[in-house]
Amino acid sequence: MFASCMSAPSVHTLTRLCALVLVLAVGLGSELRVRVRLSDGLVTEEVLEADNERDSISLEFKQGDGTLITFVVDFKQNVKIFRALILGELERGQNQYQALCFISRLNRNEIIPSESMARLRQKNPQAIRMAEERRGLEQLTMSVAVNLSRAWQLSSHIRNMCSEAREAIYTREADVKHWLDKGVDGSIFEVLPQTTEVPSFQACHTTKDLWQPCLCTYSLRLEWYPCLLKYCRSRDTVGKGSTYKCGIKSCSKGYHFTYYVPQKQLCLWDEET
Repeated sequence: MFASCMSAPSVHTLTRLCALVLVLAVGLGSELRVRVRLSDGLVTEEVLEADNERDSISLEFKQGDGTLITFVVDFKQNVKIFRALILGELERGQNQYQALCFISRLNRNEIIPSESMARLRQKNPQAIRMAEERRGLEQLTMSVAVNLSRAWQLSSHIRNMCSEAREAIYTREADVKHWLDKGVDGSIFEVLPQTTEVPSFQACHTTKDLWQPCLCTYSLRLEWYPCLLKYCRSRDTVGKGSTYKCGIKSCSKGYHFTYYVPQKQLCLWDEET
């Protein structure tokens, strides 16, 4: 359970709410470490950070296979960025790790504001959190490559987040259209071979030749994040009602990305089992 101590009316209900697991506390640091259970049963630690000045949030954790997942929300630009640092298979000719970046527009009510995230604290750091709401899997066809050197027009966070990916930064056509309509320079984008209109491209998991182009898929899940603020009602001594922030709702959400790769060697995790 989570609670907020902001805008606190002096009522017994609020006193009880502020004694719950997480509180919103003014004036403290912006990093929060939360233990969560992954879908494979393993427990990992999520690190959530908020930057009020840049109006952004980051969430980072390590999966059971050693992959480091980083999720950044840029509220100023309404952009979200996913990065996966995947351990390479050295015995199969891969580098030590492979980086992927996926960029898309931020939807309404996906995550709480940065100022609220900065105030989250927990009273029981050893507790293993489970999300209150398991949101549906989002399928994203990432058919456009993004030029890292010009990506600052979309978000100032992309250069730091995606510098290792460089040749593997992807976004959706629908998002590109939105950004072009807002005046973003089209030279940032390069349309990749279409994922649905070129039947000669097989899914990577059915492609035997490591040097053939194919359609790769990558899935990840954010197991726990604060997705909504909760509001409570109170009445003062004369019976006048008011609302105040009294907690958060936590969510879990999965993402499934499909994108073109020039060779299956860049998508070795996507194989038939």
